[in-house]
Amino acid sequence: MNANDTRTLPRSGLTVSALGLGCSQLGGLYRPMSAADAAALVDAAWAAGLRYFDTAPYYGYTLSERRVGVGLAPRERRAFTLSTKVGRLMRADASVRPGDDGWAEPLPFRPVYDYSYDGIMRSHDDSRQRLGLARIDMLYVHDIGAMTHGDRHAHYWDQLTRGGGLRALDALRSGGEIGGFGLGVNEWEVAADALNEAALDAVLLAGRYTLLEQTALEPLLDACAREGTAIVIGGVFNSGLLAGNGKFNYADASADVIDKATRLGALCNRFDVPLPAAALQFPFGHPAVVSCVVGARSVAQLKQNIAWFERPAPAELWDALRDEGLIAAHAPVPGARA
Repeated sequence: MNANDTRTLPRSGLTVSALGLGCSQLGGLYRPMSAADAAALVDAAWAAGLRYFDTAPYYGYTLSERRVGVGLAPRERRAFTLSTKVGRLMRADASVRPGDDGWAEPLPFRPVYDYSYDGIMRSHDDSRQRLGLARIDMLYVHDIGAMTHGDRHAHYWDQLTRGGGLRALDALRSGGEIGGFGLGVNEWEVAADALNEAALDAVLLAGRYTLLEQTALEPLLDACAREGTAIVIGGVFNSGLLAGNGKFNYADASADVIDKATRLGALCNRFDVPLPAAALQFPFGHPAVVSCVVGARSVAQLKQNIAWFERPAPAELWDALRDEGLIAAHAPVPGARA
């Protein structure tokens, strides 16, 4: 499997590279990234054949979108697929400080949740201006769900469903202003609920279908395969634990999770496959999965991600993971697609 292999989303007909560039780092997640380094990262991704780029207004409080737009400006528009997100409007606010929400150098805008019809339309138009694009390929509803909103979830879900948010997205899609829409979330439950509300083109699911966790397999991924809804995998390292940084779901990992990651790593070593390589490749066993978006802090890290993605992994590795109970017995594995 090559990082620059292309896949077609069943509903929308959009094409994506198997490995996409997740652009939160271009917004300065946890540490600064210079404009020159951001441009170099986009250039390196392009040179490697990556043609799918995912960003969001929230990343760096609009900084990522601006940098992605600059980086892609010289490219032929039809040659790449770009996704961004809706659900937060960015309001000018001079009180924004470095470190707010983990952004090292955020621009002076403050996010305000808005999943309503007007909010979606405004967010889409604002993103087009920041990106410098007349058309955005994919819009993901960002961070809807109880994990983000707690007891306010019902309020925002009502905005999205009865308040016209989904209607706005459908209008943009049917009018040809976007190529498709879906959800970009860290929890599978809300995505499964959304399948009952709209014909989603894709779900960007972060952290819920990985070597460490397959809870989303039957209720979401299998349902998406039946519906023709594509899955884009994010958070494939579970916030870094599967790449060696000790974090799981954006926090310090518990002892039992660390133990499982250690066992996964030991088994991968038996087959001379780095754990991050197995983590990147595993989701592609499922027929609904079309791409995996991964961030990078540098060109060197991007090249390492590509090397891991393309590292051969024997079928015996996946069999052993099943036999030792480290992945779900019914989880499809790479090489087993019909």
